[in-house]
Amino acid sequence: MAKPARITPPARLTPPSWLTAGLRPQPTPVPWAAVLRAAVALSAPLAVGFAAGQPAYGALVSMGALSGVIGDTADAYRMRIFNIAVPQLFGALGVTLGTLVFGQGWLAVAALTLVALVSGMISSIGAVASVSGLLLLLNAVVGAGLPMPDPWWKAPLLLTLGGVVVLVLTLLGWPLRGGAPERTAVAGTYRAVAELFEAAGADTYDEKRQAVTASLNQSYDLVLARRARQHGRAPTLVRLLSQLNAVIPLLEAAPAAHLAARRFHRPLPPEIPAAVRGLADSVDRGRTGAPELALPEPRRPSERAVDAALRYAATVVHKAEPNPYNVDDRLGRPAALRVRVRRTSRAVLFSEASWRYGLRLALCIGLSQALVSLIPVPRSYWIALTVTFVLKPDFGSVFSRAVLRALGTAAGLLVAAPVLAAVPRGWWDVPVMMLLAALIPAFSAKGYAFQTAAITPVILLLSDLLNHQGFDLVLPRLYDSLIGCAIALVAGYLLWPESWHTRVADRLADAVADTAGYVALAFSPLAGDDPPVRHRARRKLYRDMSAVRSEFQRALTEPPPAGDLAAAWWPLAIAVERLVDATTAARIRVDHGAPAPEPAEVAAVEGQLRELAEGLRSSDVLVEVRVDLGGDEEGVLEPLRQEVRAARAIASP
Repeated sequence: MAKPARITPPARLTPPSWLTAGLRPQPTPVPWAAVLRAAVALSAPLAVGFAAGQPAYGALVSMGALSGVIGDTADAYRMRIFNIAVPQLFGALGVTLGTLVFGQGWLAVAALTLVALVSGMISSIGAVASVSGLLLLLNAVVGAGLPMPDPWWKAPLLLTLGGVVVLVLTLLGWPLRGGAPERTAVAGTYRAVAELFEAAGADTYDEKRQAVTASLNQSYDLVLARRARQHGRAPTLVRLLSQLNAVIPLLEAAPAAHLAARRFHRPLPPEIPAAVRGLADSVDRGRTGAPELALPEPRRPSERAVDAALRYAATVVHKAEPNPYNVDDRLGRPAALRVRVRRTSRAVLFSEASWRYGLRLALCIGLSQALVSLIPVPRSYWIALTVTFVLKPDFGSVFSRAVLRALGTAAGLLVAAPVLAAVPRGWWDVPVMMLLAALIPAFSAKGYAFQTAAITPVILLLSDLLNHQGFDLVLPRLYDSLIGCAIALVAGYLLWPESWHTRVADRLADAVADTAGYVALAFSPLAGDDPPVRHRARRKLYRDMSAVRSEFQRALTEPPPAGDLAAAWWPLAIAVERLVDATTAARIRVDHGAPAPEPAEVAAVEGQLRELAEGLRSSDVLVEVRVDLGGDEEGVLEPLRQEVRAARAIASP
């Protein structure tokens, strides 16, 4: 008897991954200290305001505290002072400008458009400048859209006071944990290296190497940023920097160990990662004294490289007082403040990207303000606020942020609606604010949509204390958010040709060209005599590749064709990182006894990479290439040649 035909169920309609990527929460731990700090910083000013009979004043202080909570993203205490205090000054300037043009019609439109241009342009300077530009524009929009208490200086003073509250709460742990963030970061880098050695020869090696790069970047940023604010060489920081520099030989030995483990199908002995974890514990606890290492006898060049690097790191980690004049800043010492200001100003004023971002933001803010000037929209400042958050040019994909903003706002309104409807304005607002504020740091690390959902009810509650609209705020805020998202999508995304393209090919071309230069440098006659030069070149390459990876993450959330093109180029980005690893592994093998390659072999590899870089610059699509790359199959460059062939093959259709 014939079996009945199997009925295939219809395919379910599922949204594309580039659209839903931001709706998946990131697996991050809850920052309990930040949760407690946010709950106190936003609820305490309300309590004081109610006690003093001035709830509007308390709401303004809480608004300033909200800005401080959002901007408190650093780890080191000195950096947190900078990250909180500087944006607060820009926020105070913004609300002052907004207050001065409140109710001035087209003058307010012109003023906010100019502020938006400046905000967008300074966002390219760095993380602190980006947050400062954001608060400058946000507070200007709020000042121009909400009635502020007289005289004009009172609102900026109250908002700044809120930032001071957050700053004071943040610095309470400084006397007890002054150097703990930097020490924890350096120890975390050692633990990441231990996981890298465990992954030698395995498929997870690339993922672990990326984690090490991110950890090393963070550690250098923390330690060197603190050094930049301390003239002279503090012993604690000198020791941390020397311990961090000792990671570099370990990282250079890791690619050689990985290639050897894959070639001989034998992972590193477990004593190696265990010893690195022991060094991490010594860094974390500040242990000194003679190091105790129980390592197996090395046999191959890669094993000798790991052994030498590990013994050197153990000596440095356990040394109580390293020589302060023998500590190399791998990334270079910061220039004088006036020099940095001059360089930054020149870069902002003469940068095409800076002007382009500023003009996009100014156009959208100008349209928002013009719209609410022509059409009576109640509490219209919310439209411009939405545009500001969505179109912040350095925060990622405009398209995905607009979608996530709309969804996050809708979720936040579902939370705010029962609060505004059922909770009477008064002292009950204090415990409600304490609960809602605690959700902000807990949700912010999960993703943009989750952060928006957490911030929306807080802003609505504070706004209601200023304009007393209650539940009537809910639906207008949803409409305003949708209008703001539409303006950002049309005027800030669809009308700009660059939105439909991605710069990943150009960024990859630069990385490939830099890799070619690194190959030439690694095997130049002076490479063995000046390792720090090689170290800095390698660190710069990995930092650049981290930036390329971030660009890819942004591009992958764009709709087609930009997202599809980024997905097509993605394997080549991974191949470039492997090229750097293979080059480092070959150099380490030479340093530990393997025969050096012939100059002609090095030149051939370099030439292939430069040809690949030029091909990437000249085409927006994958093109066919020919590879004629031969050499000694038993030589140190053979793994590198294999990676070059693989990269060239990826660049073929």
